[in-house]
Amino acid sequence: VLARAIHAECSEGGRFVAVNCAAIPEQLIESELFGHVPHAFTGADRKGRTGLIESAQGGTLFLDEIGDMPLSLQTRLLRVLSENEVVPVGGVEPRPVELRLVSATHQALETRVAEGRFREDLYYRLNAATLHLPPLRERSDLDTLLDELLVDIGRRHQAHYRLEPGAQRLLRAYRWPGNLRELRNALEVAAALCDDGLVREKDLPERIRQPHGQGPSLLHKLDQCHGNVSALARELGVDRSTVHRWLKRARN
Repeated sequence: VLARAIHAECSEGGRFVAVNCAAIPEQLIESELFGHVPHAFTGADRKGRTGLIESAQGGTLFLDEIGDMPLSLQTRLLRVLSENEVVPVGGVEPRPVELRLVSATHQALETRVAEGRFREDLYYRLNAATLHLPPLRERSDLDTLLDELLVDIGRRHQAHYRLEPGAQRLLRAYRWPGNLRELRNALEVAAALCDDGLVREKDLPERIRQPHGQGPSLLHKLDQCHGNVSALARELGVDRSTVHRWLKRARN
């Protein structure tokens, strides 16, 4: 989402090309990124193929999960960034390319550099402007995100959705291991199940109404609150009735 926003704000007409470096098989990623000339290898396109890097000419190339890129390709990517040119697989003539590069990773790149699993020179070449995106559970604008996502879902379904206070408290209390994608999917499901556009607690996925693994940690938190359910409810930002329901399930 952020990469697309950067592209929309800065682009002068080029394409936005997104590549998940962890999703493409290692034996294919080189030809996918750099393209290939005709008959470069067995099974290659007879007319050759333009790579994803060259497809982003004049626009934005988003390399997601770049920490999982094989070392051999890191060397070639460094040349693209340093020389502003790309050489297709099987080719000898470089092709000029101008693009904006945005990369993302969940890996600790400094650690991977120290382990020899990520090139130090590429790391410093990429490390120009770094933006840290906190987990969804740590964001202070969750309520705003909920409103915007519901508006977007409503626009697509030509409807108006809103959250019941109890449902909103559950969404605030949930840990969101899947971050924004999980939040959007949860709201999509709730919007499909709700009546009259009002999303209630019962419309939310079960994992949000009763988070996985909540039992032991919930009992521990209750002990920290000296058995005071009201205090625990305030700490979690949910109703007492919700805490009682969770406790009942945790003790069964």
